[in-house]
Amino acid sequence: MNSTKLRITSGDVNGFIGLVVDNLSVLAFLSGALIGIFHFPAEVIFGKMFPGTALGALLGNFAYARMALRSGRADACAMPLGIDAPTTIGMGLLVLGPAFLAFKQQGMDEMTAADATWKLGMASLVVMGVLKTVLSFFGGWVMRNVPRAGLLGSIAGIALVLMGFFPLVDVLRVPIVGFACLGIILYALVAHAPLPGRIPGVLFSILVGVVLYYALGPFDLLGPGFHAPSAPTLRFNLPWPNLGFIEGLKYTLPYLALILPFGLLMVVGGINVTESARAAGDDYPVRDILLTEAIATLVAGVCGGVAQTTPYIGQPAYRAMGGRTGYTFLTGLFVGLGGVFGYLSNLVELIPLAVLAPILIFIAIHITMQAFEATEQKYFAAVVMAFFPAVARMVAIKLGDPSIVAPDQFAKAYANADHGLPEMAVIFILGNGFIITSMVWASFVVALIDGRLRRAAATLLAGAALTLFGIIHSVDPLGTIYLPWTLAPAARVLVWQFTVAYVVLAGVLMLLSLRKNGVT
Repeated sequence: MNSTKLRITSGDVNGFIGLVVDNLSVLAFLSGALIGIFHFPAEVIFGKMFPGTALGALLGNFAYARMALRSGRADACAMPLGIDAPTTIGMGLLVLGPAFLAFKQQGMDEMTAADATWKLGMASLVVMGVLKTVLSFFGGWVMRNVPRAGLLGSIAGIALVLMGFFPLVDVLRVPIVGFACLGIILYALVAHAPLPGRIPGVLFSILVGVVLYYALGPFDLLGPGFHAPSAPTLRFNLPWPNLGFIEGLKYTLPYLALILPFGLLMVVGGINVTESARAAGDDYPVRDILLTEAIATLVAGVCGGVAQTTPYIGQPAYRAMGGRTGYTFLTGLFVGLGGVFGYLSNLVELIPLAVLAPILIFIAIHITMQAFEATEQKYFAAVVMAFFPAVARMVAIKLGDPSIVAPDQFAKAYANADHGLPEMAVIFILGNGFIITSMVWASFVVALIDGRLRRAAATLLAGAALTLFGIIHSVDPLGTIYLPWTLAPAARVLVWQFTVAYVVLAGVLMLLSLRKNGVT
């Protein structure tokens, strides 16, 4: 197969700006959430987490550019790759942040806890990378055996209540700036209205937001929402391979119910994105696309990264704006070197979270819409059913914050069983392992809609098995996995109640299936 030479076109410049801004917004939210919500040390994020994470983006984008060049077609548009928004937000809010607080509660000082959290993030990326590497050879099987409503519904739940709601709060914490940026994003990307000079909507939103923030902030017109930026700092950190992820593997067990679905969703997303590119005229082998980003994730994890890469939705849009192979090459170079020399962290510190959060809200809207658009209407109920565990997880994140609910009050509410099971415990149990729970619930409803009662019962029995060991519905507020017979009596009651609930419903459906088949 002939290869073409790398060329940089004006369309590549447009694509480069869009892809860089996407990556930058994800990194900004990760650091903003960890620093703003969990008070995580910034130097660990910028000096240890960012370089390895950026290296994954560099390698993946270079590989995708080479893949397009090897096609031999001058008009080939490379697959865009970047740091995945939904799972990075999930890692920050559901894994890294809570783990940091848990390590401090165990008696670690701040920097020791931050270092342990970083190693947990590395190990999580390695686990996801290994899973994606294996599943890259079985992508078709995954698509055939998990209903689309379950896959898309679970990720839409993350998008709507975590990726959408939490950034919306950040927007409205600095409302003059954030609401203006959100309006521009909706105008340009939802209403598809033109902007002056055909400037990209994301870039225009950031420019307007930054001008408003730094023009009004010094005059105290933004209230307590303004924080003057620190002077740019040169942070030179080479993302060398290290064995910290091995130490971090022991910390991953309580979070596997989140980490593994994160990897699975990227495989499914990669398959869908590859099909989208094929429809637009760029036919790439799905195994090569998946394997490339799996290896990029693995390398990032070994070198200190904490956020996985993924082929981005929207390859046809980059093709339409004139992107070819140069835009992914430029993005990889800019992001990769930015992690090494520290200018990515300087940009993240310069651009307020209220300016970047609207971009994530748009992505949340787009993902949630896609869950319905790509699913047959008769399965909409299954998609909605997948949202409820994510809602529970969102509420649990807030209720689990000791600054909102004091630990002694939390423990009392978690054990208060005067009318049924404790309401606080139910919220946490429903939210723990919520991604897998969403997939189980949606798959069960799809089977009901299709009249496949035995399949629905089998799905529920699988849910019971997962519940028994805390993979879903963990009765531990931290979401740990366990052997049920090792738990305290009060905790065992909760486990058996939820497990038996699945089994009883499965039995009812089996009896109904006999009646449906004419057996009395």
